[in-house]
Amino acid sequence: MDKTYQPEQIESRWYERWEADGRFAPSGQGDPYAIMIPPPNVTGSLHMGHAFQDTIMDTLIRWRRMQGRNTLWQVGTDHAGIATQMLVERKVAAEEGKSRHDLGREAFIDKVWEWKQESGGHITRQLRRMGASVDWSRERFTMDDGFYKAVQEVFVRLFEEDLIYRGKRLVNWDPTLHTAISDLEVENRDQQGQFWHFRYPLADGVTTDAGLDHLVVATTRPETLLGDTGVAVNPEDPRYASLVGKFVELPLVGRRIPIVADEHADMEKGSGCVKITPAHDFNDYEVGRRQGLPLVNVFTKDAAILPRAEAFDIQGRPLPDIDTSLPEAYAGLGRFEARERIVADMDAAGLLEQIETVSNTLPYGDRSGDVIEPLLTDQWFVAVEELARPAIAAVENGDIQFVPKNYENMYFAWMRDLQDWCISRQLWWGHRIPAWYDAEGNVYVARSEQEARDKHGLPADLALTQDEDVLDTWFSSGLWTFGTLGWPENTEELNTFHPSSVLVTGFDIIFFWVARMIMLTLKFTGEVPFRQVYVHGLVRDGQGQKMSKSKGNVLDPIDLIDGIDLDALVEKRTGNMMQPQKAKAIAKATRGEFPEGIEPHGTDALRFTFLSQATTGRDIKFDMGRLDGYRNFCNKLWNASRYVLMNAEGEDCGLEGGEVELTLADRWILSRLQQTAAQVTRAMEEFRFDHASQALYEFVWNEYCDWYLELSKPVLWDDNASAEAKRGTRRTLVRVLEAILRLAHPMMPYISEEIWQRVAPLAGTFQGEGDSLMVQAWPQADESLIDEAATRDIEWLKGVIVAVRNIRAEMNIAPGKPLDVLLTKGGPADRERLAANRLFLAKLAKLASVEWLDDPDQAPLSATQLVGEMEVLVPMADLIDKEAELKRLDKEIDKQDKLIGGIEKKLSNEGFVAKAPAAVVEKERGKLADFQASRRLLAEQRDKIAAL
Repeated sequence: MDKTYQPEQIESRWYERWEADGRFAPSGQGDPYAIMIPPPNVTGSLHMGHAFQDTIMDTLIRWRRMQGRNTLWQVGTDHAGIATQMLVERKVAAEEGKSRHDLGREAFIDKVWEWKQESGGHITRQLRRMGASVDWSRERFTMDDGFYKAVQEVFVRLFEEDLIYRGKRLVNWDPTLHTAISDLEVENRDQQGQFWHFRYPLADGVTTDAGLDHLVVATTRPETLLGDTGVAVNPEDPRYASLVGKFVELPLVGRRIPIVADEHADMEKGSGCVKITPAHDFNDYEVGRRQGLPLVNVFTKDAAILPRAEAFDIQGRPLPDIDTSLPEAYAGLGRFEARERIVADMDAAGLLEQIETVSNTLPYGDRSGDVIEPLLTDQWFVAVEELARPAIAAVENGDIQFVPKNYENMYFAWMRDLQDWCISRQLWWGHRIPAWYDAEGNVYVARSEQEARDKHGLPADLALTQDEDVLDTWFSSGLWTFGTLGWPENTEELNTFHPSSVLVTGFDIIFFWVARMIMLTLKFTGEVPFRQVYVHGLVRDGQGQKMSKSKGNVLDPIDLIDGIDLDALVEKRTGNMMQPQKAKAIAKATRGEFPEGIEPHGTDALRFTFLSQATTGRDIKFDMGRLDGYRNFCNKLWNASRYVLMNAEGEDCGLEGGEVELTLADRWILSRLQQTAAQVTRAMEEFRFDHASQALYEFVWNEYCDWYLELSKPVLWDDNASAEAKRGTRRTLVRVLEAILRLAHPMMPYISEEIWQRVAPLAGTFQGEGDSLMVQAWPQADESLIDEAATRDIEWLKGVIVAVRNIRAEMNIAPGKPLDVLLTKGGPADRERLAANRLFLAKLAKLASVEWLDDPDQAPLSATQLVGEMEVLVPMADLIDKEAELKRLDKEIDKQDKLIGGIEKKLSNEGFVAKAPAAVVEKERGKLADFQASRRLLAEQRDKIAAL
């Protein structure tokens, strides 16, 4: 093995070999275990959330594979309708100076497929860097031929059962992209806005109880005034009880609109009166539905004012009897220009009561960056009520279990308050809706145009036009667990791996993806899509902030693996910033956080860091300090393995038989191995990856490396030790290390495989060239090897060694200076342990002698430590220069006194305590406590030496 651990030299080599050898495909043996990867966007690149999630899934798959399960980790990508279309549109515009409309739909779609073939595999290459052992031979894409067939089948069947319908409904509308978008694609941003209070004149000479001839309503969107169809007051509000059923005259428009009683109006907020615009506000839409108000749309798809409004009832049917005229002055104005004009006109008419500055949120499209507009449009919907009932029952009866369980409450809250699902998008890239129209607008839903003609007996010369819309990507990804396995065909894979075993996902898409998968899968397969849903938190930065490019706190997992210099990191974080001042601030922060850039850490260290923080359901603060620590852990394992190989290769490790004698240390480490294997297995079964990684870390670092390797040296390096004892220790060294590598492999696949290839032949678990750790058996605890007595004896031995080391540190005695040690005041078991372990104590504690003192009163003046009731004595005579040591300690105590005095003076300054930030004051108090504790230790040490 190389002297130093260099992950960059082993990672790509091992992944290529595993993939070439077909190690990721199902074995065909054992009980099936399947995970479906949440399909990342084909346009995307690996971010910290992906890397965290993929680490968890790969750990589960590798672990179950080693347990002998028939594992499938199904891989694939999502076609990402909006993101992909925007990317290719920009590419075409930059390279050809054309828009998609210049190309036409068919030619543009060809361009998208060209891009997909050339550049759409970036994220899958990054998955390989993370060590993801997915079955690449079964890679799927949500627009591939098989998946397209599944999507069509589901749409047609749902339509035939009246569970899909077309209607005019209010949706989130992106005026830039000209499409409906899902709630998940809406980004709500806090801002300082304005609240305009307008007077709406009462009609027919009516007045309020206070004698006013108007009502005051307030809005943050004055442009929607043109579409108002009512004013709501609370039914319990006595101020307006006499006005319910009366009318106001809509300013600027002149349309009479009713005053209605509805609980949506808050008596405590403003005047208690609320304008109702059902065609342009989701809350108002619900009021309109309850009150039977018409819907008046005043916007074009560009969010400009129509020359004439459109009126519909709540079912989306036209209302020809309603006056839809609008003032000519506003026709064609964009919504924000119209807002300014309307406010000015209301002011000129004496109808502007006041303007109030408020903090509110605005919805933006996460792709276009434009303000989202609730808009009344013709869309396709899934009626979800019937689909939701069995999906709720599946979780209630335990067919699907959420881990942690509390996320079931979030699931139920959503599922019991569902609105019909808008599944159409006004895009070109995606699954085109399988519906055809004739010239009269009749719709024919079928799997193909020919099937539509055959099913409905349409003449061959009747012109049909396919629906222009495509399906929401969440619709196609809702079929992911069974569509990837060949449904609607009855495939062997579908029968073997469905339902899948576990879904690993973030809580933020429980409704958008998880719930919809459950509904659709139950509907079309009669099975749940998965048995368990492991819900993980979000990866945040070290201060708990959400990672975002605008904050400049985004970490690229590949940079953490490979490293990146400071200049490249700054450029990466600020290169696309539109605001120079923000870019400068981010650059400064980056230089402060990473003054040398980011050093290479390797994939295994990053994976282990993720797992160490994977507590169930909680967000994780990504800690660079932990990443550094786990890189050191990899180095520790590497160096320990080199020690084992140097002492075992070419030596008798017991493979050829022969008598074996196990030392106390051998019996202890074998016992602890069994307990650790059981602990790691239990934690993995409970999805406590933090506990599993911690148990492995503690065993490897603190027990195997720090203690057992040291305890092996007195046997291996002692010429008087028997051949049987040497053989036993070598065998234990390699077998425990080989088991450690098997335990580590799901978490740290690369380093474990590299070392295992050298260690396994010595341990007798190597089957020859081409063998891999990936397919070795997962360690199972052997209770017959658990030796509690050996553990107690080793803890005693460790206690004595640590006691001597503490005395050396306290008394400033050189680590290599041989000491005479006395043990006293213990019981018969302590005497027996001394007799049995004299050699270990002498070697590991660097002792000239260690003897039992029968009469504690005869003990010379000594430094003392306790191990249980037993005292460990180190006689001090002739060990140190008493006067020199007292002089040194006095100097140290004086230094601490000055430090303490400085901080006490600062904290006694009332001005400093009052004006300094609380965190600064607290930090100073913490420093004071540390200095005081150090002074106490120095004083205690001085007293001991002064007494010699």
